[in-house]
Amino acid sequence: MDLSCTPEEEEFRARLREWLGTVLPALPAAPPPDDWPGRRAYDLGWQRMLYDAGYARVHWDASPALRLIFLEETERAGAPYVGANFVGLLHAGPTIAAEGTAEQRARWLPPILRGEHVWCQGFSEPEAGSDLASLRTRARRDGDAYVVTGSKIWTSHAEVADWCELLVRTDPAAPRHRGITWLALPMDAEGVTVRPLRTLAGSAEFAEVFLDEVRVPVANRVGAENDGWRVTLVTLSFERGTAFVGEVVACRRVLAGLARAARGDGRWDDPGLRRRLGRLDAEFRALWRLVQWNVSAAEASGGGPGVAGSVFKLRYSHARQELYDTAAEVLGPDCLDLDRPWVRDRLSSLSYTIAAGTSQIQRTIVAERILGLPRGR
Repeated sequence: MDLSCTPEEEEFRARLREWLGTVLPALPAAPPPDDWPGRRAYDLGWQRMLYDAGYARVHWDASPALRLIFLEETERAGAPYVGANFVGLLHAGPTIAAEGTAEQRARWLPPILRGEHVWCQGFSEPEAGSDLASLRTRARRDGDAYVVTGSKIWTSHAEVADWCELLVRTDPAAPRHRGITWLALPMDAEGVTVRPLRTLAGSAEFAEVFLDEVRVPVANRVGAENDGWRVTLVTLSFERGTAFVGEVVACRRVLAGLARAARGDGRWDDPGLRRRLGRLDAEFRALWRLVQWNVSAAEASGGGPGVAGSVFKLRYSHARQELYDTAAEVLGPDCLDLDRPWVRDRLSSLSYTIAAGTSQIQRTIVAERILGLPRGR
């Protein structure tokens, strides 16, 4: 498989790089990590700049190769991350683009691209995290609406979201994977209560969401009733396959910073540390090539990232934790100071083997769907 760039792709890279060099120096400073209303405004403002410059649709309408170039160049240039927009841009938006009706795409996609709406993800529940198909949030049909009751947890950016990609159980009698439906929930609907959850690092980008007889129009259903698990797998393929791509570039930048810091404080003389840094460099280079292979394969087949994204997500989660464990070694006692670079990222890295499907779940997917091993009893 040829992973080199075409002349058109290199032209896109050069044009994007020039634009970033022009606009990034003029950006205002980002708000503090725990100011999510401020982060929402900042992230939506950046998305609007991308829209006005013609780059907003790159996540959905461009080829996978151009999406990779976009993520690579924006991350290398230190451009703002998608932040509060990540569920809409990287999860819900691509799912609606792939599975929604023409009316749904026209309704929900343009506001995401223009930086007008933030989405959150209402998948996990207190007793349905890794085993997502055991979710209990109920939705009963009442005329032209579903009446939803239940709760969600670890709902990313729910406190500043306009919409939620929501999984509900519409047929309790059906086998658990077949009685689920994917709904778009307006977060200002009557009966929705949001309670922020504070993380180990002190921020509150997650929340509990409680749903008490919330009416959601049937028109907000993406896919058929009780076909939500299949639609969810589309969402998860994007979440595991491409949502972390820019972070691979970010990790390589952190790795270079660690090497500079180690040279500056004398830790570079430790051969064990140099070996770990060298191995991590090789690891992230390989992960980047794996991403290129995955998106090239998806482009050739005309589909989404598919189950190969689980291979990437599995290894990336552990590599990221190893990277920040090494950062703690380089920082020494300063690794406990939340105001130091890399410390908050180290704390957040602890969740990566859980978020977007635990490593155990990814191993099962790889074993059954890629290697063809028999399903466990």
